Amino acid sequence: MTARISLTPPRTLLNRIGSWYSRRMYGQVLDPGLAVGHNRKVLLAYVGLERSAAKWNALEPALRHLAVMATAARINCSWCLDFGHWEGGELGLPLDKISLVPQWREHHEAFTGLELQVMEYAEAMTDTEPHVTDELAEALLGRLGEAAFVELTAMVALENWRSRMNSAFGLTSQGFSEACAVPSRS
Repeated sequence: MTARISLTPPRTLLNRIGSWYSRRMYGQVLDPGLAVGHNRKVLLAYVGLERSAAKWNALEPALRHLAVMATAARINCSWCLDFGHWEGGELGLPLDKISLVPQWREHHEAFTGLELQVMEYAEAMTDTEPHVTDELAEALLGRLGEAAFVELTAMVALENWRSRMNSAFGLTSQGFSEACAVPSRS
């Protein structure tokens, strides 16, 4: 599939700075940044939210990443799974475990009880209509505390935005995980 939006936004100063930063951080310019670069206000809001989210620290990074990956898998965003696989490696997470996230229910033995609850919550929140139960929220609140639970909820919402936007733009694997070693949910 080819992208549904041009990946050559206007060469504004903002887009040139964004491309420079992306190459410096990731070795290439991220396709979502190029797509969003067509709208300055959306780009600024998106960058601001991402920069703020990067500073959140109430939730353990591994749990945060599993929530993001489970959300991307539920939406079936191949770009997000590809980038997430690479990002998991950058975080020092075991890639064999990260690659199981799209089928975590079939491989539940590879995850802790808390990790399973986090991925269940991410999926339940991502469903349209969300299916978060009082019992699941209560269990996570008890194990994580309120600050980490709020952060978990915000991260799943942020990944919903990313994954749904990337999927709607028709963005696919950009090669971050060498042929996208993370299989889709199907």
